[in-house]
Amino acid sequence: MSLHIIIDGYNLIRQSPSLSSLDRRDIQLGRRALLALLAAYKKIKSHRITVVFDGISDSVFSSEKEKIKGIEVRFSRRPDSADTVIKKLASDYREKALIVSSDMDVVRFAEAKGAATISSPLFENKIRVASYYDGAGTEDEDDGERRTDTQKKGPGRRLSKKMRRNVARAGML
Repeated sequence: MSLHIIIDGYNLIRQSPSLSSLDRRDIQLGRRALLALLAAYKKIKSHRITVVFDGISDSVFSSEKEKIKGIEVRFSRRPDSADTVIKKLASDYREKALIVSSDMDVVRFAEAKGAATISSPLFENKIRVASYYDGAGTEDEDDGERRTDTQKKGPGRRLSKKMRRNVARAGML
């Protein structure tokens, strides 16, 4: 079963500290950075990826649907919003879809159609971790030192049972 990842583009950009800072400077910078991040992830995991953005009038792209770096990019047309396009895709792909959004209306609709869901911050974390472990990451290491103690630091980071089931179903763990 091939997984189709459908992403609420502006939701992911605006939930991410690094992408949102670029977005505030120039909306196209935020979109380009997101597409570059997703293209790097696509090299690691060969899932089909579609990113949906609101409104083609804001874009330099010439059509409502294009392929950039192997990522399908869609822009909603008036009167539809990106949420409407994502809901339609969730209806079409059902259990073959992983919907990336923190918009609860979109998440509830997608889950009702049988699609797996994941929040935007959690998905961004997953793709950054995948890139890091693939050797494409640029995160700094602590002078090459490795912790050898077993004491945990910070609060537990275990997902809720529902989220673990969604993530496992999507093959992301």
